[in-house]
Amino acid sequence: MNPTRTLLLVEDDAAIRSLLVLHLEQAGFRVLEAPDVRTALRWLDELLPDIAVIDWMLPDVAGITLLERLRHNDRTRQLPVVMLTARAAEADKVRGLEGGADDYVTKPFSPRELLARIRAVLRRRQPEPEAGPVAFGGLELVPDRRVVRREGAEQTLGPTEFRLLHFFVTHPERVWDRAALLDRVWGDDAFIEERTVDVHVRRLRLALRPLKADGMIETVRGAGYRITAIPLEPL
Repeated sequence: MNPTRTLLLVEDDAAIRSLLVLHLEQAGFRVLEAPDVRTALRWLDELLPDIAVIDWMLPDVAGITLLERLRHNDRTRQLPVVMLTARAAEADKVRGLEGGADDYVTKPFSPRELLARIRAVLRRRQPEPEAGPVAFGGLELVPDRRVVRREGAEQTLGPTEFRLLHFFVTHPERVWDRAALLDRVWGDDAFIEERTVDVHVRRLRLALRPLKADGMIETVRGAGYRITAIPLEPL
C-alpha cells in the first residue's frame, strides 16, 4: 500500500474511530478524522483525499446525504467512498450503492475486511491502461480519457462504468451473467456482491442516456447482460 495515501474517516463513534485509525495507519494510510459532516467538509475544503469511509448515521447530517453531496460536486465526484453503517437491510445497501458508494460495509465488521475492501476499491479506481480507441454499434471508447463518443458528442464515465462498457464492447452480443462479470471486470475483488453489478449497469445506462445509447445494454431475464448493436436515435 502506498504510504502517502490519505483517507477521510467520517465516524462519530470515538471507540470505532480510534480502532480504525490504528489499523489504517498501520496499513500505511494518513487518516483525516471527522466525527461529523461539518468537520469532514472542512477537511475536504483543504485537500482531496484518496478515499473516504463514511458512516451513515452521523450526529449532524446523514452520511448518505454527504455522499450525495460529494457526487454532485465536480471536485469530489470521482472520490472513492466506502459506506460504513449498521443499516444492513437490502434496501439500504441498494440506496447506498445507487447513491454513489463504491462499497458498503455493515457493522459489526472486521477491520481486516474493511481494509481489504478499501484496497479493492482503490485498485478498481486506478487509471486504466492506455490503449487505442475501440468502437461498436456507433460508439467509440477512448480508454486513456475514459470517454465514450457518438456523432461528435461525448460522455466521461466513472472508472468502473468505463471498464464495464469496455468489456461489453470488446465482447459484444454475448450474454454475461453477474458472476462472470464480477470475475472479468472486477477481478480478484472477492468482497464485491453480485448485486453490485446491477447497480453499475444502471449507472452505465444513465451515463449513456445523453448519447441515446442506453438501450444498447440489454437485460436478458434470468441470464445476465449483453451489449447489442441496435438502430440508435439521432442526437
